[in-house]
Amino acid sequence: MNRSRNDTLQSIYELSELYEKQGFRVRGISLPLRDYAQFSVMKFMLYIASSDRYIRDYEVELINSCLGFSLSRDYVIRFLEEHRISADGVFETLLGLLTVFIRADLRNHEKYGNTSLMLVEFLNELGVDFIQENSGYDDRQTQAMALLIIRLRNYREAYLRNWYKQHPEAAANSLKESVHKTIQEKNIIDQKDPVPEQQKEQTPESEPAAPEPEETLESLLQELNDLTGLEKVKEDLNSLINLLKVHKMRQERGMPAASVSLHMVFSGNPGTGKTTVARLMSRIYKAIGILDKGHLIEVDRSGLVSGYVGQTAIKTKKMIESALGGVLFIDEAYALTVNAGSNDFGTEAVNTLLKAMEDYRENLVVIVAGYPELMQEFLDSNPGLRSRFNKQILFEDYSTQELTEIFNGICKKSSFQPTEEASACVEAFFRNRTEEHPASFANGRDVRNYFEKALTNQANRLAAKTTLSDEDLMTITAEDVKSIVLS
Repeated sequence: MNRSRNDTLQSIYELSELYEKQGFRVRGISLPLRDYAQFSVMKFMLYIASSDRYIRDYEVELINSCLGFSLSRDYVIRFLEEHRISADGVFETLLGLLTVFIRADLRNHEKYGNTSLMLVEFLNELGVDFIQENSGYDDRQTQAMALLIIRLRNYREAYLRNWYKQHPEAAANSLKESVHKTIQEKNIIDQKDPVPEQQKEQTPESEPAAPEPEETLESLLQELNDLTGLEKVKEDLNSLINLLKVHKMRQERGMPAASVSLHMVFSGNPGTGKTTVARLMSRIYKAIGILDKGHLIEVDRSGLVSGYVGQTAIKTKKMIESALGGVLFIDEAYALTVNAGSNDFGTEAVNTLLKAMEDYRENLVVIVAGYPELMQEFLDSNPGLRSRFNKQILFEDYSTQELTEIFNGICKKSSFQPTEEASACVEAFFRNRTEEHPASFANGRDVRNYFEKALTNQANRLAAKTTLSDEDLMTITAEDVKSIVLS
């Protein structure tokens, strides 16, 4: 990575530390903001590098140069095999960091400039580095990067547009689209502050900012109930939440309260919202006062099981310790016991987990997830599992209408608008998808894949135009969606 790019990244790190001191943070994340920024950049680079299904030496060198690592190509390949990195997952991670920078810009723009724009432009240039280094690159890399950057830019523009609609008095002081002001003019990373100490005491911008208010239980319940579909899931979880609220009130008033198990089984087919709901529940538990931190640690078999005797227990304990105060979410948990009885180390992970659930029952929640039938086999594999996981929540497949609503929600969040003809094509596609129900059907994941293909088709359609309006960039037409095929 060139010197200029490295300087910009260091500025992003410095800004992250500054914004955290001002009270900004990524919701639901306990990681220091600087570390979260580094993690976000690493995830972005790994996604671009692996988007053509091949890791090259120069891509590993770029990652090492950018982040100060000394990873080998073999290590990166193993890491990618063990950790699924999807476009939607990378987008959500980057969105957390970008939202912090946007909100900080709205408070600090007169002093620090437009740092959210700087962040997006940095990611765009970093993605281009991967592509330009490889003269024979696969255009899947270009599409993967372009789709992420388009979504981030649209989100940023929509956020600012909506904010200024709600705060018209601030329009006169709107952000200037200048990256250079951020680094050169405002001297962010200079140790010498140009504002004298006496003046700083009188300047509102220099006063310590109030920390971001805690999420309320009401807002989180609204977020849960606003999810598309999942009516039975919402009903079951709302009943559990009501029970926990009363349980907490009795505890606070010194009354005896029956023990309530918080561990759960989320069973359902892929893409039915299990991870999304688990993240929400971790925050809800914190809002009620059940958990200290309310963060979620997501892991699968590869994150718990080692290939050597005695190492699995150590690996599992470390993962459990990182989840204390929050939720440990184990996806495809049945993979831990699929080879039970054949000297498989997954059994060691389960035994370690069961002990930890007893030892840390006041400050650890475990949610296991997977296909309905396989999760029943998982529960039957060890006598202690059913007694620990006595709450089972079934996530049913989405209907045609619900899949269409999810697609429209993704479009709205990323500031895209399908035409009426395009919307009709989308609904027809998902009607056929639910009726045929192929083996590869993945509910919400199908929607995200469909959306990304639509953006690729839109980009190819717009590439021939020399002048593009905002409406052109935001509109998804029937031409963009009618030829999409999902495997």
